[in-house]
Amino acid sequence: MKKFLFYIACFVTSMVVVVACQHKYDGPLPATADTSASSNSGNNGTDTGICFTRDILPIFVSNCAKAGCHDAATRSEGYQLTDYASIVSKKFVAGNANATEIYEKITEDNTKDIMPPPPASPLTQEQRNLIKRWIDEGGKNTTNCSVPCDTNNFKFTADIQPMINKYCTGCHSGSGASGGILLDNYVNITAANKDGSLLGSIKHEFGFKPMPDGGGMLSDCEIKQVEKWVNDGMLNN
Repeated sequence: MKKFLFYIACFVTSMVVVVACQHKYDGPLPATADTSASSNSGNNGTDTGICFTRDILPIFVSNCAKAGCHDAATRSEGYQLTDYASIVSKKFVAGNANATEIYEKITEDNTKDIMPPPPASPLTQEQRNLIKRWIDEGGKNTTNCSVPCDTNNFKFTADIQPMINKYCTGCHSGSGASGGILLDNYVNITAANKDGSLLGSIKHEFGFKPMPDGGGMLSDCEIKQVEKWVNDGMLNN
């Protein structure tokens, strides 16, 4: 009888341990405040971590490193935001986004102080979340990160539009759109490529202005996706 009671007690204890270990994960969320997949989520929706060159640098290049603002030539207010070394060189506190001036500027409530300044559009909440998480996790210079990319199975809404948003809309949206070219929705994106300009620019072909302006070339897979999307009739799928 005592042996039987001992086995029962062990079984109950083990079940308590199992239930206690099945708790909700309280670690960092995968970039966004919503449940949609973001740039640092894998194909199965799992968090792949923050990558500077993949997730963070394109935000600064597209939205901040423009002529007259924070490119290498202008360096407005002493800030150059074209590469890792320049981004972390001034009033940057790795591990504490709230103490880092760049983060304070992009989350300002006052339109006179917020960056990017009007008429440029402010960063999206997803972009702010990415930058905050990157800084809070140490602001590391992670490079050569794998990018979930499939040149056979992709759609405009799930792949092409987010790609354009990531690399282009910082310059090509709002009333101050660079060159008067808007790339903020399907209609404007297709209009911009009627003469092949969009594809020619991202492929850095002769006769077209290389894009993203001041940033590195898109990956071969990303370029192939855009090229196939164009050749297939630029479907709004």
